[in-house]
Amino acid sequence: MRTGFRISSLVPSGLVFDGVSDSEDSVILAVRSEAAEAQCPLCATASRRIHSRYIRHVADLPSAGRKVRLRLLTRRFKCEVPHCRRRIFAERFGEDIVSLRRRRTARLEYIVHHLGLALGGRPAASFAKRLMLPVSNDTLLRVVRRRTAMPTDPLLVVGIDDWAFRRNHRYGTIVCDLERRRIVTLLPDRETATIRAWLSKHPTINIVSRDRGGGYGGAAAKALPNAIQVADRWHLMENASAAFLDAVRRSMNRIRTAIGATTINPELLTCAEKLRYQGYLRRQDSHAVITALVSDGVPFKEIVRRTGHSRNLVRQISRGGGTDMFRTRQSTLDGHLPFLDAQWSVGCRNGAELWRRLRGQGFKGSLRVVAEWATRRRRAETISHQQLQKVPAARTIAQLMTTKRDHLTRAETVTLAVIEQDVPMLADAQALVGRFHAMIRKKAEMELEPWIDEAKRSLIASFANGIANDKGAVHAAITERWSNGQVEAQITKLKLVKRQMYGRAKLDLLQARLIGAP
Repeated sequence: MRTGFRISSLVPSGLVFDGVSDSEDSVILAVRSEAAEAQCPLCATASRRIHSRYIRHVADLPSAGRKVRLRLLTRRFKCEVPHCRRRIFAERFGEDIVSLRRRRTARLEYIVHHLGLALGGRPAASFAKRLMLPVSNDTLLRVVRRRTAMPTDPLLVVGIDDWAFRRNHRYGTIVCDLERRRIVTLLPDRETATIRAWLSKHPTINIVSRDRGGGYGGAAAKALPNAIQVADRWHLMENASAAFLDAVRRSMNRIRTAIGATTINPELLTCAEKLRYQGYLRRQDSHAVITALVSDGVPFKEIVRRTGHSRNLVRQISRGGGTDMFRTRQSTLDGHLPFLDAQWSVGCRNGAELWRRLRGQGFKGSLRVVAEWATRRRRAETISHQQLQKVPAARTIAQLMTTKRDHLTRAETVTLAVIEQDVPMLADAQALVGRFHAMIRKKAEMELEPWIDEAKRSLIASFANGIANDKGAVHAAITERWSNGQVEAQITKLKLVKRQMYGRAKLDLLQARLIGAP
């Protein structure tokens, strides 16, 4: 059966087919330009005077499992303009056919570029070999870098946040266009000078959404003094919760006094809690030494030299922290607590029976873990004065006073009642944090000023002072609709890309993969 296929149809548009030759692994097509003249690249004057010719070998898309190469006849022309410095020039074939000094056609370059974007270096090189497009991993990454096109649209609303090249070691900055929901650029660090220099190049920005850390606020204020800064609402609420947890930690001594637990009865402790209690007693000796040196006015550096403890620990103790007796830790039962509560409520109170039922649900832990949980639950339902002698950790108290307040056991209810009665300033701090969260959710901007004045006289005064110093951004966070939520989503996408293929790549490859290309 005859078909209408012609070899000349394999030639890119704009070129004339002259002939074909065959080799073992490839098809070689002789082609030339169909234009009779060419423009001088310097003066853009058309010329018909041919000086000479030479051959360019250009790779093209494969056909029927065989490589295709173009034997491209290239002409040199003489420029006929007397004052032009370019006397002889080679003809150009156009960016959509064969780019200047390229060894691949534009359509092959397009495929190579998107292979590099999708798979990276070595994986793309291996896959390209199967597609009869043999290119090295360095070539793939070089094409990706060369064809990266940064967005040029004017920016009005941007979101700024930091992201980790390597956590706790090196950080960069991500800038997103919140209106178009895309990444604008990635900066190599989070220094104020770097961010200020970038913002200064974009004077059209009217709104800057940012978190409350780093030097983003100062950089935006200096580079764009007329722009509105918006603090991220999630970070505001998280900072408020962290401030309340810090207030609980600083109040632990008064909480223990209120509950009557300045001394611990070891008979009420489990084996694991006894080990932690012994560690607490050892830490108390170090705390006493450090507190005495701080009260004598000894500098931190000298205290570190004398005691051998870290500067961070010395600073924490000097500020009233680091006094938790029982610190929370993860348990294998955490994911099975709803099932245990349900079994307990229907009357199953035996630890061994609970363990056997839990094994049927896929639990891999030991019988002792479940038995200790049943013992603690049984003690919680038979309240006595002695059982209030063990004070929960600061984080547990903070959770009970906030997120778990509607789901308290009898023991927890009695404990919180004692704490709120004898440490009223802590209860006031919890109420202030709740009011702050409600103010952010309901966007009640009129309540901000009274809240700041009241919070400055409470246990969360440091947080209130920070809100007062950043009052403009906090007020904008309540009134404006912009936030850094989509910036956090872009950071998650960036992490995925970094792990998948560009984990060890430089910043320009990450930008090419995330920001896009033509």
